[in-house]
This record gives sequence, C-alpha cells and structure tokens, in this order.
Amino acid sequence: MGVAEVAERPAEAGQRIPTVIVDDVHVVYRVQGPGTPGSGSPVAALSRMLTGKRTPGLREVHAIKGVSFTAYRGEAIGLIGSNGSGKSTILRAIAGLLPIEKGGLYTAGQPSLLGVNAALMNDLSGERNVELGCLAMGMSKADAKKNSPSIIEFSGINERGDFASLPMRTYSSGMAARLRFAIAAAKKHDVLLIDEALATGDARFRKRSEARVRELRAEAGTVFLVSHNNQSIIDTCERAIWLESGEIRGDGPTADVIKEYQQYMNRK
Repeated sequence: MGVAEVAERPAEAGQRIPTVIVDDVHVVYRVQGPGTPGSGSPVAALSRMLTGKRTPGLREVHAIKGVSFTAYRGEAIGLIGSNGSGKSTILRAIAGLLPIEKGGLYTAGQPSLLGVNAALMNDLSGERNVELGCLAMGMSKADAKKNSPSIIEFSGINERGDFASLPMRTYSSGMAARLRFAIAAAKKHDVLLIDEALATGDARFRKRSEARVRELRAEAGTVFLVSHNNQSIIDTCERAIWLESGEIRGDGPTADVIKEYQQYMNRK
C-alpha cells in the first residue's frame, strides 16, 4: 500500500500516519567537466540521449547516499548540517524536482517547496503576485482576493510604506522571502518544505512564521524546515535530522540532535 493510501485512511487512536517515506534514496548530480567543446549544446545532449553514451569528462557527484526516514502527519522536522551536506537536495527530491538514482520515495499528496528562490514575477506588484500565488495553490479567484490583504499584512512588506503596490524588483531579498512564505503559509499543506525562507526576516517576522508553522502542524500537515539558525529549529521542530556528506548522522529529538551536531562542528 502506498503512503498516499495510508494517509487517507481514518486514523485509529494513537496511530501515527506516515506522509513521507524515504527509503534508501540516492541522488547523483552529473556535471560536465571543463575542456569538452560542444558537449553542452542541445545537439550533443540529444545525441547522448539517443545513443546512451556518456560524454567524456562527465563528473558524478553523489549528493545523497542511501538516506532513509519516515515523516508523520503533524510533525515538524528540522534538517540541519553544514553547507553542502544535502539538506536542500533531499527537499528537492521529496518535492519531485530532482530524480533519484536509486531507492524509493513516497509522499502523501503533492509536497509544496518554499525556498528563497521560489519564483515570483519581478515586473508585477506584490499584490498581483499574491493573487497569482493563491491561484497557483488552487484557490478560487474570490478566495485569492479575500485572502490577499491578510497575506500582505502577515508578510510585513507594508510596514514602511505601500510596497504591495510596487513591482517585486523594488523589494529587498528579505521582503521577497517574507512574501513567499506568507503566500505559501496561507494554504493548508499535506507536506510543506521550507528551505531557508525564514532566515531573512527580522525577529518579529520569525516569531510570526514559527507560530504559523505550528498552526500548520496542528492542521495535520507535515513541515520540513531547513535553516542554519539552530534556535529557529529548536523553537519550531520537535524532531531534527542531521545530514552530513549526503548521509544521516542523527535523527531524533531536536535538542539531542543539535547537541551532537554542535559537538561535531566544534571538533572540526
């Protein structure tokens, strides 16, 4: 039985419902090495697809190496680890944006990935981006219009002027990140994946966003949070998974896993 079927069954008392199952997952990036003329052209790529031959100089990067874990409904899970440890890669694999080389990956519903690079239209106003974002998440036009004022208020982009009516290209990176989170958090998600999107806000916004993550959990969703701010992980997540060099080094209560991680970093 797939995880989606399990998640849709009525829960018995005390039963934990899985929403994401990652089973011995491997992710491999293939990067073209320098000094191979023409290898990056569309014609060369099509030739490789038709013949099955690898281009000389192609380098493989084994980004995720046999990762396994199960996430359950109502959990908030923090992903920690040093730069390049595989945190963002595993989120993108869960979201279906990266193919896996080996293993199995099963999710309940369609996971939603919110990252600092989530697409917004730079030439459109913040208000218009909010409406389009709500429509993209499946809201009706009426609901999108109804929810837009509260989304803009939550983001705080109007605290120093009427920025909601200005094009997105006039926003700072922090303002844009706050608006992305506010849009995504306006909808109930089966699985919400947050990649560093809370790191650019001020203290007041972080408190609002952490409270919203707790609300999403209470609404029976599952939240994954990638952040280099350990305090944000502690305040938001009861479970943490520590990735290092594409492998799981720790998985358990947040305080315990972060303590192990900090001891490891202090020894480096």
